[in-house]
Amino acid sequence: MINENLKLGDVGDNVKILQEKLKILGFYNAIITGSFGLSTQEGVKVFQKKYGLEENGIVNNETWYELFNLTSSKYSTISVFPTLRLGDSGEAVNDLQTKLSTLLYYTGQINSNFDLETENAVKRFQLHNDLTANGVVDNQTWNLINSSYSNLNSCIIGSIENDNYSTYIVKKGDTLYAIAKRYGVTVDEIKNLNNLTNNIISVGQSLKIPAYIDNNYTTYIVKSGDRVFMGNNEHMRIKIDSF
Repeated sequence: MINENLKLGDVGDNVKILQEKLKILGFYNAIITGSFGLSTQEGVKVFQKKYGLEENGIVNNETWYELFNLTSSKYSTISVFPTLRLGDSGEAVNDLQTKLSTLLYYTGQINSNFDLETENAVKRFQLHNDLTANGVVDNQTWNLINSSYSNLNSCIIGSIENDNYSTYIVKKGDTLYAIAKRYGVTVDEIKNLNNLTNNIISVGQSLKIPAYIDNNYTTYIVKSGDRVFMGNNEHMRIKIDSF
C-alpha cells in the first residue's frame, strides 16, 4: 500500500494510481493525468463521504486502505504503453493510427508505420488536449488517447440506446454554462442527466446533453426577389433552391 499522503496540487505516479482507482470505482471520470486537480479532489471527497471517512479531500493512510481494499481484485498496476515516435512501426503504431483516425485526428492509411502524417496527427491531438506537442506518444499521451477513444465508443453506444440525448466530449476551456448555452439547455438539466453534484468538469469527460426535437417550424422555398425578414417567426427554416 502507498504511504504518501496526497492533496490538491500534488503530482506524480501515485496521483495516477489514485486516479486509476477512483475511476475503477466510479468516482473519477476525467483523464489520468498524474496531477491532483479539483476533479480529483472532488472524487476523493465523494469517495470518503460514501465510505464514512473524513471528507477533507486528502488521501491519507485510511483512504488509501479503503481504495486498495475495494480495488484489489480489479487493479494491479498503472497501464504502461510503448513510447512511439517518428520512424517506429508495428502493431502498437497500427493501434495508434486506428484510434487517432476514429478521433478524426489522422486521415492517412492505417499502415503500422509512424510516418510524418502520423506524427502531425499526434501533434494536433496533443495541442488540442493541452499536452506538449512534440509528436512523441508517451504514457500520458497514450492515456489521454485511450480515454478519449473509450469515451467516444461509450457515446456511440449511449446514442443508440437513448435518442433523447446527444453526447459531448469536454474540451479545454469548456464550462457547464458555456456548453448549456451552446445547446440551448440549462446547467441543471445537464447536471441531472449526468448525475453531477457540482459544476466541475474535465477535459476528455463525456457529457450527455438533453436533446429536444423542435417541430415548430415551416418550410418556404425562396423565390427571386425575396428578402429575409424573420419578425416573430423565430423558428422559420429557410431552404434556398438554385435557379
